[in-house]
Amino acid sequence: MIPRRTVPSLVVGLASVFLLGACGSPNSTSPGGAAPVAPAASNPAPSAPATPAPTVSGNSGRGHIGTTTLVMAKAMTGVGSVVTDDKGMTLYRYDKDQPTPSKWTCAGACTRTWIPVIVQDSVQTSGVEKSLLGTVHRRGMKQLTLAGWPLYRYVGDTEAGQANGQGKDEEWYAVTPSGQKSTATG
Repeated sequence: MIPRRTVPSLVVGLASVFLLGACGSPNSTSPGGAAPVAPAASNPAPSAPATPAPTVSGNSGRGHIGTTTLVMAKAMTGVGSVVTDDKGMTLYRYDKDQPTPSKWTCAGACTRTWIPVIVQDSVQTSGVEKSLLGTVHRRGMKQLTLAGWPLYRYVGDTEAGQANGQGKDEEWYAVTPSGQKSTATG
């Protein structure tokens, strides 16, 4: 038989473990949700074939991580055929990143504007060659890559079909289904 004092202590201890575990969840929807994608101190690992892909969810809030199950090619006015997530949000690549081996350079404040597409579950493709997908490691998470280029969403795109990040700072471009940058300027 367990003494009466031990039972409340055991209950409090177990509750603490569950609450602490939930605080570290990568699916957090708190405003700090983008924090888990900040870079680690070490160099990112090279790209590997990907089957996963959560990204920042469509209109549900900036910086919130959600799950994506599809990347697709979509013809958009002003940028041509580009890659979008399952919510129709345009995906971008950054000229300062490196495709071979895959390396990301957008970190810290940059990731509040350019949100890395983080991978968790299997990803389906439509009009995008699945063999071109891969991942690069970011602080214990995997960022989706296309032809080696790490992918991002732009916080200035608030609705599906927008490409407000196209040509930003002459370094950010909507990514085409082959991993190239869109050169269209609208």
